[in-house]
Amino acid sequence: MLNVMSKNLVKTVLIRTLPITTGYIVLGMGFGILLQDAGYSPIWAFLMSLFIYSGTMEYVGVDLLSSGASLVAAAIMALVVNCRYMFYGLSMIDKYKGTGWMKPILAFGLTDENYALLTSSEPPAGSEPKMYYFLISVIDQGAWILGSVIGVLVSEAFAFNTAGVDFVMTALFTTVMVSQWRETKNHIPVLLGVGLSVLWLLILGPEHFLIPAMISITAALALVRRWVDA
Repeated sequence: MLNVMSKNLVKTVLIRTLPITTGYIVLGMGFGILLQDAGYSPIWAFLMSLFIYSGTMEYVGVDLLSSGASLVAAAIMALVVNCRYMFYGLSMIDKYKGTGWMKPILAFGLTDENYALLTSSEPPAGSEPKMYYFLISVIDQGAWILGSVIGVLVSEAFAFNTAGVDFVMTALFTTVMVSQWRETKNHIPVLLGVGLSVLWLLILGPEHFLIPAMISITAALALVRRWVDA
């Protein structure tokens, strides 16, 4: 039986994660639909969402599975797509101190949306911060797993055109960027990210721009960090 403080903590987490869990269910369904369209069953959706838990990489993973890409190619793609999480993790070292057995789960569950929530909110008064972080991570991943499995089941039950479904991740990142823009006064990181990405896209094209863009964005942010922090 949850005590009053635990009930308050759970209620707070459920309310604060509602926009994320709602989005994750919808986005997870998109992934599940594409996965089933490629010929894979619900168990694949469950396992990929449980052990990969990267929306971008899971969407890319559908193409990798369909094309028979090698493990080396998949590993390189995963590193490129998810290297931003290294910087998320570095900024969470102090916050995650003392979390014990929860730390691997918290590190694994540090998605873009969770990071935005964890860095912009505080645990309810009187509650344990580590439990606040843990509940956010578990509830959000649970929503993603649920959505992906539902997507496969729906796609198996109803045949429909999947064209455009893969655009949902682009829409998500655009929404997160707009939200961060509106909630902060310092727009240097967003301007650098968008500007340098567009620059490398024009120079190298869509096939080769991602790695140079990530490297240059990281270097640029390191150079302007004092102004960003101020």
